[in-house]
Amino acid sequence: MRLQIYISYPKSVIILLLLFTHSYPVNAQPATTKTDTIAYYNQLVSRYRYDKPDSATLYANIGLKLAIRTNNVSGQAMMLNQLGMIDDNVGEFDASRKKYLQALALYKQAGNTVGMATENIRLGVVEMRKGQYDKATEYFLRALVISQHNGNKLGQMEAYITLGEATAGQKKHVEALAYYHTAEKLNNQLSFSNLSLNLFNDIAISYRETGRLEEAKPYLLKGIEQSNVPKYQGLNITLTNTLASVYAKGGDKQTSILLQKKALEKARKINNYIRQIQTLTGLATTYGKADPKNALCYWQQALELSKSKNSYKEQIEELNAIADIYEWQQNYKEAYNARNKQYKLADEFFYKKMSRQIVSLQDAYELNQSKAREQELRFDNKRRILEQKVAYAIMFGVVIVLVILAVYYYRTRQFNHLLHTTNTKLQETNTVKDKLFSILGHDLRSPFVSVINLLQIIDDDLEPEQRKEILKRLETNTKASLDTLDSLLRWGQMQIKGIPVNQIVFDASPLITRTVVFLAGVADSKNISINNTVPDGIKILSDADHFEFIIRNLLSNAIKFSGFGGEISISSIATTLHVAITVKDNGIGIALEKINGLFAFNNESTKGTDNESGTGLGLLLCKEFIEINDGSISVESEQGKGSAFTVIFKTAE
Repeated sequence: MRLQIYISYPKSVIILLLLFTHSYPVNAQPATTKTDTIAYYNQLVSRYRYDKPDSATLYANIGLKLAIRTNNVSGQAMMLNQLGMIDDNVGEFDASRKKYLQALALYKQAGNTVGMATENIRLGVVEMRKGQYDKATEYFLRALVISQHNGNKLGQMEAYITLGEATAGQKKHVEALAYYHTAEKLNNQLSFSNLSLNLFNDIAISYRETGRLEEAKPYLLKGIEQSNVPKYQGLNITLTNTLASVYAKGGDKQTSILLQKKALEKARKINNYIRQIQTLTGLATTYGKADPKNALCYWQQALELSKSKNSYKEQIEELNAIADIYEWQQNYKEAYNARNKQYKLADEFFYKKMSRQIVSLQDAYELNQSKAREQELRFDNKRRILEQKVAYAIMFGVVIVLVILAVYYYRTRQFNHLLHTTNTKLQETNTVKDKLFSILGHDLRSPFVSVINLLQIIDDDLEPEQRKEILKRLETNTKASLDTLDSLLRWGQMQIKGIPVNQIVFDASPLITRTVVFLAGVADSKNISINNTVPDGIKILSDADHFEFIIRNLLSNAIKFSGFGGEISISSIATTLHVAITVKDNGIGIALEKINGLFAFNNESTKGTDNESGTGLGLLLCKEFIEINDGSISVESEQGKGSAFTVIFKTAE
């Protein structure tokens, strides 16, 4: 109902609502009663992160030292996350990524799944800002899987929002809206937060970019009303600026400028320079070439503010815009001055370091050249002295010896090269052979054990119905084993002859069901229940044989390392572009020190709960098949509580 009321408001009422909204004092700060704690330093860093990054860095480092001194692992991760965001805000993406990875490792050590999801989100944001949308999407999907496993709806909402932002960054706003509306459903089940405001702003931007301006306004007006408290003043300004851009796109520049001036007034009151830059550049863009005088005025204000904060990237962008306006006015002198400052600034910050490296390399090269010439002169001098002292007969003998040595050296090199080539080919052939035998051991041993067990219980005393059921199970396992053998032979042919991967679009559910039936006998022998919740209609782009092998191997391992009476689940999460399938057990789990080497060639096999043996190459082959099909695999495990392997594939789209 509230959205309908907003839509029915006249434009003048909306403007009055925004103009006379109560402004809060600059110094309104949350009261803090307990100091010298991790939470206290985290609050200080959040307060100063945007406006006073140096102060924020100081408090974050104090908090980090406190967390290390008190052995607070999650506290260390929290402070590293804050330091990463400080680097992120100034464009130091490599430095921020390093800190996020350190924080992720600490959260894993502490078993803090909420923190793990948060760091995957931050890593995805870094990749998104670098334009690496595929990598960003992969991190966001991992965060979604973690939050769904631990039931954290707020984490799920944030994951869907960031998936939408990564999709919108690729100009796919219709697909982005699908993610946003999923997040909106979760938001309706949760308490209001800053994520709610970010979601409203993102939805409005996608509506604006698809021309649905009237649908964008209710979200922005609702967000502006709910953010009108000291805690959310920064987001209130952002929402106001987005509403201004909606009006500007609809041709109402007067309303747009009025809204932006109100946003600028708020940004100055709370001394938020990032929002001031955002609003000043927005005003300058709205005025544009239609009013170059005002546009230049706001660009100059933004430039002065960027200079005061040493924000060189913003200065370069602002000088570029100023030069463009002067050129349009044919004021070439001022355009030249602005462009010259822009190039000097870019040279100072982007190219000076590179120039120093080039000069250093050049100096090293010239020094080496000088040493080489010096050695050459010494050699020539010695050679001339030797020529004068040595008789022609001895020289002739030396020449003969040199010729013999040269021939011998040439033939030896040929032989060594041939030997090296032969050894390399033999090693490659042995590797393929080892992989093939590994697959045979992994995929055919289990069903044949099941067949033998069934044969051993067939007896003349069995009832006809029991005999019929056992024979039916024998037929099913035998056919499944034959299908597996055919697939393995095709794989071996691919390894030897290099046949291309046969990627197709297929429904994952039937193959997973067939795998469950295939391994049911082995699971029954340990009284293990398998719960498959993957629905029909999940379309995957992959090689079907590779996919079936991967699921079969993961399920076989889950059975192998589950105790008697254990439980195994197979679940899926599908998004617009990717499908994540997880095989989870409650078995013995994996030691932390062994997880990093699970997918390595030298991984040593561990015996199962029923003393089952293996080759240790199964997961290596799974990883190879997944990467060939443009997918990824990850694992979460804790000793004594089980393991969860998640594979991500592309969807049909």
